[in-house]
Amino acid sequence: MELKRGDLVTRISYNHDTIFKITNIKNDIYYLKGLEVRLFADATASDLIKYVEKETIEPPFPDDTPSLPLERSDYFYLPGKILHIDGDKDYLDKCLEYYKKKGIYAIGKRITEEHIYETILPMLNEYKPDIVIITGHDAYYKKKGDINNIKNYRNTLNFVKAVKVARKYEKSHDKLIIIAGACQSNYEELIKAGANFASSPKRINIHALDPAIIAATLALTEHNKEINLLELLDKTKYGHEGMGGIKCNGLMYVGYPR
Repeated sequence: MELKRGDLVTRISYNHDTIFKITNIKNDIYYLKGLEVRLFADATASDLIKYVEKETIEPPFPDDTPSLPLERSDYFYLPGKILHIDGDKDYLDKCLEYYKKKGIYAIGKRITEEHIYETILPMLNEYKPDIVIITGHDAYYKKKGDINNIKNYRNTLNFVKAVKVARKYEKSHDKLIIIAGACQSNYEELIKAGANFASSPKRINIHALDPAIIAATLALTEHNKEINLLELLDKTKYGHEGMGGIKCNGLMYVGYPR
């Protein structure tokens, strides 16, 4: 079986637990990117099997995230505005499609993780979002040692620096919701930096849509209605092991008459 760039594959050695796209082939090593999970990997051809199903990305749960009401009656609805900054264009596009289906206005920007902190302030000033997502790719390098050392992560330090800029822009956790992190990120450092929600409490991989699921729920919950934190986290792929955060209120205003 010939494998080429762009093919969807799974790994035999990992019991086919994750669907990947082949992004590059070099010296008989196949470089992979998770289709649904924010994960990079590599493998040899002997460890790969082609995945033949249609390329899709779906919410990791029966999608009970609220949507903007189709029958608006005499009321009008103003969901929270989302600024989604992502280091990966494929995941960003899928998240933007998810917001569109939910009827939420979202601005998406693809910026490499190391440059987010340098560019986030002008975007916050221009778009004035209610929610900002800072995500992309990350990893904890076990071989480097201490799990609490932020230097042992691929991009957590970059995310922390961006969160600090955003929180300096708006000090109130109620006025600007910050959702930060990616696969295996240092959750505690992101929360301490000022994030409302972050990954990953158990240093595991997260679904590509997990930050978007949290943002959409907040954006479509009525203003000043407290979010059930445990129920919200349970909507994500791995629940509180993959994502965590602090209690907060919804961000959508409801008005009358339309």
